[in-house]
Amino acid sequence: MATTTDARGRADLTAHGIRPAGVVHWNPTTALLYMRALKNSDGVLAEGGAIVFDTGVHTGRSPKDKFIVREPGSEERIWWSDVNQALSQESFDGLREKVVSQLEQRDEIYVVDAFAGADPAHRIAVRVVTDLPYHALFAKTLFIEPTDEELRTFTPGALVLHAPSLEADPAEDGTRSGTFVVLHPTRTEVLIGGTFYAGEIKKSIFTVMNDRLPLENVFPMHCSANVGDEGDVAIFFGLSGTGKTTLSADPERHLIGDDEHGWGDSGVFNIEGGCYAKVIRLSAEAEPEIYKTTRTFGTVLENVTVDASGVLDLDDDSKTENTRAAYKLEQIANALPAKRAGHPSSVIFLTADAFGILPPIARLTRDQAMYYFLSGFTSKLAGTEIGVTEPQPTFSTCFGAPFLPQPPGVYARMLGEKLDRHDATVWLVNTGWTGGPFGEGERMPIVETRALLSAALAGQLADATFRRDPVFGFEVPVEVPGVVSRLLDPRSTWRDSEEYDRQASELARMFRENFEQFAADAGEAVVAAGPRA
Repeated sequence: MATTTDARGRADLTAHGIRPAGVVHWNPTTALLYMRALKNSDGVLAEGGAIVFDTGVHTGRSPKDKFIVREPGSEERIWWSDVNQALSQESFDGLREKVVSQLEQRDEIYVVDAFAGADPAHRIAVRVVTDLPYHALFAKTLFIEPTDEELRTFTPGALVLHAPSLEADPAEDGTRSGTFVVLHPTRTEVLIGGTFYAGEIKKSIFTVMNDRLPLENVFPMHCSANVGDEGDVAIFFGLSGTGKTTLSADPERHLIGDDEHGWGDSGVFNIEGGCYAKVIRLSAEAEPEIYKTTRTFGTVLENVTVDASGVLDLDDDSKTENTRAAYKLEQIANALPAKRAGHPSSVIFLTADAFGILPPIARLTRDQAMYYFLSGFTSKLAGTEIGVTEPQPTFSTCFGAPFLPQPPGVYARMLGEKLDRHDATVWLVNTGWTGGPFGEGERMPIVETRALLSAALAGQLADATFRRDPVFGFEVPVEVPGVVSRLLDPRSTWRDSEEYDRQASELARMFRENFEQFAADAGEAVVAAGPRA
């Protein structure tokens, strides 16, 4: 649908309490957004046609500035914690007035209507209102675009009001700083300000879906997903930088999506219509599919270095380690157009172990799967969040704590029910360090990780010989064709095996200490499935 400033468009905004003084670009085309961004000098055109934006001070998410409105319609189901800080209804109303005032005063604003959820039975209609073409293009890229017919009858179920240059007054607005990302669960409205980092838009709607889908008996997942020619579905849980995007973009399989999915009665479906990949030091040899997108019209590049001639330097981390590319799923040659498939037969937990202790692959029992899912052990990688400059070992429950509005036990129980019903095999895959911890060891070779995953997904490990790890209890294959056997035993990769033992015991202690918060709810069998002393 063409850009419009017609009466219907303005009436729709008026219904949201917005009375714009300037031009309203309603569902603008990609070409128009390019033109506006280049005219305003917001973006730089790169070789091949991608457009590059600088997000300024905020080059990652601001989890400490995320709030949920404490209000009667939802407060009993919310997991109130450091993850979900409470904001009063009064503070929300005041902030909303400020955001609306900012949008109303702009010469131009942009409205993007789209869907979150590829399964029509479980999708939500999303409207994003922003004052920059950059963020409109991002929203248009990351969400699922409606058809012209769907746009004619589009009724938003979620509203994002986005004013990145507007800063809150903590004393007046109840925020921690000038940055704010606020969700009102019952009204399904999101307010974003004080940050130009576009990822806040995407993750806010993911948070909405993490609240909405369990109410519909659908399991929301922070995971990528792909499917083989025989219909065998694999899902890959993991935080940013652990390999969700890279490993799911397998040329031998069909990509369902790279980051956010639901698992319902009909199978797995993508929540998004695009991908948001880290591209720092991206290699045309190791990640050919994603690399191609960085040279394509329609791709949004964030904080990537580009010279005056439009030549990209993906190795330059001078702005941040968290350089990003947002692109339509269809730009991956083997993407699945429907963005939906059946029930997973393989579930992968990706962890970037900065200690260098965990093996490159291990098979988990059902109880172990529940334990390691609730633990969500990984490392925050540089740049993903403000202040993270090198890998930091962390426990992010359900491999996505920053995006969980409800208590972790809600999501863990849904995983357990799915595993019981569909008998999927669960694998723990370490994409982090080997031969020692960060600073001493080396990052796990991606070629080896791909080979291990290929063997696991093809069923080639079903009859393999396994050893039981003496500390963590999971099963580790002794030998896998095409993989250096020494890598399968991390202790043998360390120069000092006794130091490995000490560090393994320390990591096991961290697991047990972290899991104390879940022990009462998880049950004795799951607690016993964790690491030994």
